Amino acid sequence: MYIGLKHLHSGLAYLALLTLAIVVIYALIGALGNRTFTERDRKIALVAFVLAHLQLLVGLVLYFVSPLGFSLLTGGGAMSDSAARLTALEHPVINILAIVVITVGYTRAKKFAEDRAKFRSIYMLYAIGLVLILSRIPWQNWLG
Repeated sequence: MYIGLKHLHSGLAYLALLTLAIVVIYALIGALGNRTFTERDRKIALVAFVLAHLQLLVGLVLYFVSPLGFSLLTGGGAMSDSAARLTALEHPVINILAIVVITVGYTRAKKFAEDRAKFRSIYMLYAIGLVLILSRIPWQNWLG
């Protein structure tokens, strides 16, 4: 189960990051081009929203079944080792914060009446969430 979750979390990360980047660019173009915010625009933002939340859900399950997650944090010594601190504390906390920011962006966009404000809410807050996620990816484990 652990290996399957680990592969799912890693593979889903590519898809979630790609869709977040596409939505940020798409919403930025929509805002700068003064386009009308359509149902299609909302659904595109929703796809990235759902994938980011699914990634978080898989990551949280993995965090509690992995020997490198919660057990590393409770075992002691994780704060003195930067790689262990990233895996046990920084990665999950910052990514939860990033998903909260993305959720706020999507929710605010639904409440605005002006199209440009909807696009702006999505591209700004999704971009902040994306940067937060990218800042806490354990690159040495993920790519190599």
